Amino acid sequence: MKKTIGVIMAGLMATSAMAADLKLPEPDKTNQTTLISALENRHSDREFSDKAVDNNTLSTILWAAYGVNRADGKRTIPTAMDKKDLSVYVFNKDGIWLYDAAENTLKQQSEENHLDLFEMQDYMKSVPTVLVYTGSTEEYAVMHAGSAYQNVELYAAANNMASIVRGYFDHQKVGEALNLPAGQRVIISQAIGWKN
Repeated sequence: MKKTIGVIMAGLMATSAMAADLKLPEPDKTNQTTLISALENRHSDREFSDKAVDNNTLSTILWAAYGVNRADGKRTIPTAMDKKDLSVYVFNKDGIWLYDAAENTLKQQSEENHLDLFEMQDYMKSVPTVLVYTGSTEEYAVMHAGSAYQNVELYAAANNMASIVRGYFDHQKVGEALNLPAGQRVIISQAIGWKN
């Protein structure tokens, strides 16, 4: 009987662990907007629809931010000395997710909705998705985060989405919600969603 219960419990734990990973669809790389057009249209938005960002769109946003774009595992952003010291987290109503670029997967870190941590300004109350960039090196992680959020800003401009980079939030509380590993720190956040 104990052995049967142990097998059932192991199966339930395995199922629970698998449910915490979300395989994303392949990023959509077919947009024909020119870089010049995206640069021309790039701006910070403060008006967001509360419509959720679907997984197809989220996959492409995350790929633009920090995805793998070559067979050797290199990324869509330049990384100094090939240090992959950046992590990208997704906050949405379904919880907190860590982007695994190599697997194009979201790994759930929390099932709790922590979007309220970013609601220090009224316009943030309708934002459906916040990206949080964290890093482990003092000298390079900030530079890498800047490259990643600029890619997302250009993606938003090319796809008629709203986006704004934000440092106005409680970094410590966000770090606690993320339960960051030792040596990691919160760098910046970025709200993204559909235009209102």
